[in-house]
Amino acid sequence: MSVFVLVEHDRGEVEPASLEALTFARTRGDVTAVVVGEGADQAAAGLGGYGASHITIATNELLADYGPDAWADALAQVVGAAGATEVLAAGTDRGNEVIAQLAARLDLPMAANVLELAKPGEVLRLQWGGSLHELAAFEEPMLLYTISPHSIEATGGAGASGTVVEQPIELDESATVTMIKDRVTTAEGITLATAPIVVSGGRGMGSAEAFDMLEELADLVGGKVGCSRVVTNNGWRNHRDQVGQTGTVVAPDVYLACGISGAIQHWVGMMNAKTVIAINTDKDAPMVTKADYAIVADLHDVVPALIEEVKRRRA
Repeated sequence: MSVFVLVEHDRGEVEPASLEALTFARTRGDVTAVVVGEGADQAAAGLGGYGASHITIATNELLADYGPDAWADALAQVVGAAGATEVLAAGTDRGNEVIAQLAARLDLPMAANVLELAKPGEVLRLQWGGSLHELAAFEEPMLLYTISPHSIEATGGAGASGTVVEQPIELDESATVTMIKDRVTTAEGITLATAPIVVSGGRGMGSAEAFDMLEELADLVGGKVGCSRVVTNNGWRNHRDQVGQTGTVVAPDVYLACGISGAIQHWVGMMNAKTVIAINTDKDAPMVTKADYAIVADLHDVVPALIEEVKRRRA
């Protein structure tokens, strides 16, 4: 099997989900990592340790920052010349976008959010925000798909180094019609998607002001504050803080759910957390029954007590 993996990066900084895709791909056959755009040389370093036997850097003066059209054109030329049997990427916004663009160029179907390849030509993938597993069959000579983020743990990072080659790419100026030209930093440090600890609040918080204690707790433990959809609907928090199917998908070491009932749309956004702790007065709430640990009590009593205990231990 000749397996090609699009490695997503931001000016040389590799997207962690792409390392998960490489980890998955090395179980499929001989792996070639494809790196495109500004910083590709930096991004290519270390990919061999994650299973890439070969690393192709697509080069063209128009391949500056990220652009879905340019990246898809470059990927199409790389995999077309090599006779790939499988092409995959991480199931991020960019990964899904580029593979969809590639599928359109090659007139092939694609499967998004794949969990596993059950047997040749069949994929098991997430549908309906993770509430449904679908088995889909493909009869095409080249299989295009993306791997559901956090469905596999990236392993490797040391040892083997892949063979790096540069492949010149032909691009028309029209391929740059959509491309990142500038960035504005709105926040520093960890983000909700990358935080090791997420302290999240739901309807049970009762007000926007109640989130102040979650902010304090998150600051103490090095985490970020999240929320459920009803919280954003009520105007208590910005949509960027929402965890769930229509918000941010997270996979922290610890997810502390405060006053969140645990509707399926929210659960699919945090179900890959390593440890889930629920605080809720309803012992039958879905979040409580699914959590690893649950505190059946009023969060307005529990959270301040947690804050004081963390402060005491730090003192």
